[in-house]
Amino acid sequence: MILSFLCFLLMFTLVGVLSAKKSRGTKQDYYLASSTVQPWLVGLSAVATNNSGYMFIGVIGYTYVAGLSSVWLMLGWISGDYLASRFVHARLRDAAPRTGEVSYAGVISNWYGKRNSALQRIMGLISLSFLLVYASAQLVAGSKALHVLFDWPIWAGATLSAFLVTLYCIAGGIRASIWTDAAQSMVMVLAMGLLLVIATSSLGGIDQALIEMSAIDGFMSWFPDDLPFPGVPGALLFAASWLFAGLSIIGQPHVMVRFMALNDNRKMNQARRWYYAWYVMFYAMATAVGMLSRVYLSDAASFDAELALPVMAQALFPPVLVGLVLAGIFAATMSTADSLVLGCSAAITHDLLPQNIERTSVMKGITVLVTAFALLWALLNSQSVFSLVVMAWSGLASAFAPLLIILCLGGKPGSGVSILAVCSGLLVALGWRMMGWHDFAYEGMPGILSGLLILSGALFLSRRKNAQLTQSP
Repeated sequence: MILSFLCFLLMFTLVGVLSAKKSRGTKQDYYLASSTVQPWLVGLSAVATNNSGYMFIGVIGYTYVAGLSSVWLMLGWISGDYLASRFVHARLRDAAPRTGEVSYAGVISNWYGKRNSALQRIMGLISLSFLLVYASAQLVAGSKALHVLFDWPIWAGATLSAFLVTLYCIAGGIRASIWTDAAQSMVMVLAMGLLLVIATSSLGGIDQALIEMSAIDGFMSWFPDDLPFPGVPGALLFAASWLFAGLSIIGQPHVMVRFMALNDNRKMNQARRWYYAWYVMFYAMATAVGMLSRVYLSDAASFDAELALPVMAQALFPPVLVGLVLAGIFAATMSTADSLVLGCSAAITHDLLPQNIERTSVMKGITVLVTAFALLWALLNSQSVFSLVVMAWSGLASAFAPLLIILCLGGKPGSGVSILAVCSGLLVALGWRMMGWHDFAYEGMPGILSGLLILSGALFLSRRKNAQLTQSP
């Protein structure tokens, strides 16, 4: 088991290190791979980065508890993601070379060529804060799996993951991240697919599995029990809120930078096809495995739901395949952690510091420091992976998505109103979560809507004022 796990880790690391041969030694190459990445690599990298340890640990844990009603999360999330991709991704890819910026915040802040340093620094600070939270969640996810299967202390898995991420990020920057993402996405799908097939057949097939799940009280209900409104209205609100979670993809610097690295904007549809084919297949299998895990691990009251997948794999698989599943979990955590670390590094070197850093050696040094800080945060963390990821995801989306949507639609909001929208969206999402309302509606929904309301209202008033000035004698 340990041998097969270590072999996969070695493979991922070698892929990342070999990418250094393509390095051009520039900031554009370190953070954007000089915008030379093929569509299939963009698609697989983006889906691996999106479907992180959150999918193996968080979503399966949530499905273990929620049952069939968790399907609304999947449907809403993927639908929102797809809608956003139809009008944002290509425009963001076009803006990257036009602005000459290498960071997500830099591109948005300089969308029309006029530098907005205040907005860029605020966005950079928000990016750094929430991406660090997100990165720590990935390290926690990997360490949980190792703790269950090998009885390693929690710090060991997090430290191992941080070390490997640092190694290949220093070697090849985002190109190393993208290359390893592609290899990791294949292992992730293979591990999840094998677990689904073997778990189903061990119960006697699909029909018997459905009978076993139906025997669990409320587990096969289409609607969550704690909705604010009963029946279909409550379910629609629940699904609509998770649609906003999917739309939140455009507020995630570590994912969107993959599409910014595409070699030709005319190939965006090819990248999108790779992305959604892999995404739908993997998410559907993860949801099914999460439901099956409740049958195998029935003592929900005394069991950490986020440990369902590794415990289930250990019960069903021979040691070699357990190593494969563990490698899949670790692949998912690392494929996101490396992206998050590089996103934090870009925020420091090109958004927060007064002068952009041009030397890649300094960028790599900051990458090491960021990884060390994320590791420290992971070791001190006491929250669940699901909770950490959703909080980071919603915070970034509420701050950035409204402004990016308005820019992609041709709006030209001023500096002051842009900063107001960014800060207001973030505060609304955090306040929603602090009030505990996120239990029935994803906090990113009110956060994004509040930012859009501020920006669209300001643009409407500006156009009305201009129209009045034009008509006046």
